[in-house]
Amino acid sequence: MQPIPTLLTTLLLLLLVLPGRPQNVKVRSVSISEEESDKCHCTIQLPNNSTLLQQLEQLQSTVRELLGKYEQELLRAGAHTPAVEDQENQALEMRHVQESRDPSAIASLSETPAFHLLRLELEGAQEFATQLKAQGGVDEAVDLLHQLQDQVINASLTLQLLADSEQRSVGALQQEVDVLEGRLRECEREKEQEQASGDLGPPLLPGSCAHGGLQKVSRPHVVQLNWKGLSHKAGMWGRDSAPNPVSSLYWVAPLRTDGRYFDYYRLHKSLDDLLLLKNYEQWKVGYGDGSGNTVYKNFMYFNYYGTGDMAKVDLSTNALVLRRPLPGATYNNRFSYAAVPWKALDFAGDEKGLWVLYATEESKGNLVVSRLNASTLEVEKTWRTSQYKPALSGAFMACGVLYALRSLSTRQEEIFYAFDTNTGQEHHLSILLDKMLETLHGINYCPSDHKLYVYNDGYLMDYDLTFLALKDGLPRPEAEKSSGTRAPLKPVKPNKPSGS
Repeated sequence: MQPIPTLLTTLLLLLLVLPGRPQNVKVRSVSISEEESDKCHCTIQLPNNSTLLQQLEQLQSTVRELLGKYEQELLRAGAHTPAVEDQENQALEMRHVQESRDPSAIASLSETPAFHLLRLELEGAQEFATQLKAQGGVDEAVDLLHQLQDQVINASLTLQLLADSEQRSVGALQQEVDVLEGRLRECEREKEQEQASGDLGPPLLPGSCAHGGLQKVSRPHVVQLNWKGLSHKAGMWGRDSAPNPVSSLYWVAPLRTDGRYFDYYRLHKSLDDLLLLKNYEQWKVGYGDGSGNTVYKNFMYFNYYGTGDMAKVDLSTNALVLRRPLPGATYNNRFSYAAVPWKALDFAGDEKGLWVLYATEESKGNLVVSRLNASTLEVEKTWRTSQYKPALSGAFMACGVLYALRSLSTRQEEIFYAFDTNTGQEHHLSILLDKMLETLHGINYCPSDHKLYVYNDGYLMDYDLTFLALKDGLPRPEAEKSSGTRAPLKPVKPNKPSGS
């Protein structure tokens, strides 16, 4: 860097010789000498002109101002230099430390405590899954454990990829780990409940009631979207709900997009035909109301549109063979299920016969159960429950026992209540039922395969039901049944049955 006086001299010379100097100015002579003290002297002889002298003074003043700013900037730069050097030294030291740990890696997300915690959690989850699988269990639980163990391994691989590429966030992966751990805990809980409930016994024969009541519900199996499309969110489907049906027909009946009007249904001879949408019969009805339909002994039963009447249609001919009012039943969306409008009459079939679930003004909206004569639709016997129908999300019958559901969230229901028409007793349960979408519309039980057929916001789904085994050939008393999947309370004194 040049000394300040030398720089001043250079600037003066440049101002005089640059093309932008004042016009018509002639420099007589310029002499530069250097003394022994290494000081440079510059002598410039200019013509005796007052105007030129004024311009020169202005130039000198400008140069002094520029030099002052120049010195200020030099002082600022000098003040920042130590800090910059310290930062460079720290960066070099950090790089040396990192390279000494792992020459091929720079400090990354994998060095954070959160990353190590995720790794430890996944290792623990994998060991936990291995222990559960080693304990053994029913086939469904073993298959589920295999699936969970595969998912834990996949999550571990994802964690390793995260260490290499750092393309995914720790937060997202932490959520996946939490979900896997939750499913593992749920699997452990189910295994403990199965062990506590004792031997489930051999599989039930079709149409058999040789069991101690509902014990659990499987995960949902999504069959397909209904044949009319996603806009038809309300509807029902299933198989014949008689113990020994005369045919193996599958029926599907989506409602119109208004969620009320039942006009068309299809019959398939097998599940394969339903999946492939082939070999079907399509019939038009045009006078059905709501999603309470069921099929029993090759007849379809439903609420006649805009009335409290029951309708019976022969599936072989699609002919209306009987229409009969249901005494006292409310209709036209009075006391329908929660989130399921227009379901005034909910028909159900099981091993014990044909049923209809409804509410009356006399019951103050509480659910009423009536057993019907399937031929004449006369009410044979009626029971009143303590459950307010609009607070329920749905119900079904199995072996003469009413099971009522309520919604816990958009992804889960709970079978929380049972009313046994065989004994007149009611019980509180806690059996969880997962769902793919928010609302369960038609719910139909089939005794032939012990499945629930559910219409879930346009999708056809089914569930496998597991029942408690009998002990010494008799149903186990409620007080002796263990808590867990099924958590019964002491029987509640029911209302006295009334006749039709």
